[in-house]
Amino acid sequence: MTQPTDIRHRSGQLPRLLDIYCCQGGASMGYHLAGFDVTGVDIAPQPRYPFTFVQADAVTFVLEHGAAFDFIHASPPCQHDTDCQRIQGNDHPDLIAPTRTALETTGRPWVIENVRGAAPKLRAPVMLCGQMFDLDNYRHRFFETGGGFTLDQPAHPAHLVPQAKMGRPVPPGHYGQFVGNFSGVDLARRVLEVPWMNRDGIRECIPPAYTEHIGRAAVALLAASGLGVAA
Repeated sequence: MTQPTDIRHRSGQLPRLLDIYCCQGGASMGYHLAGFDVTGVDIAPQPRYPFTFVQADAVTFVLEHGAAFDFIHASPPCQHDTDCQRIQGNDHPDLIAPTRTALETTGRPWVIENVRGAAPKLRAPVMLCGQMFDLDNYRHRFFETGGGFTLDQPAHPAHLVPQAKMGRPVPPGHYGQFVGNFSGVDLARRVLEVPWMNRDGIRECIPPAYTEHIGRAAVALLAASGLGVAA
């Protein structure tokens, strides 16, 4: 795991990052490593979250406080667009559109993240894969950008390593699929670089390497634009 980038504004403060729907903080850790002072918001308690945490409704919090941050990351619940949830007949809210609407009111740069099933709802998303960051995993995630922030699509390396079947132990020479009631929590912690998480956090998390990459681009945008820390 790399060390945080020490990018400070003229006031001497780190730029402030708001991570809504933060869960156990995989995305937050990446932004921390990129040089942000991170605050997470989730409607459920998150005792494993490693940074400043506020328990609140995410959309309401953005509408009331989002403009106080320099950059906002949002990971609306993905279950609505996950195949296994549809197969089980589970019903989950679709929060992508209301989240986007709230983010657009802030005047701040932002990212919305979600899974492949939600990609058609995202506007020109960039796809990130573990192979882009030398992780022994695939875990595709899709990122819509807004508020003046953009990302280039990295080259996508070929998938040459087979994956274990969902819920099964990971055989030698395979990558794990760390979703659902998967086997191998300790392995998943090492592979995804999330040693503080339990199974519940791991199966939904964004590997910090993804958001460290995004965060460094966000820091560059803030520095190039001459923006000070949000009041």
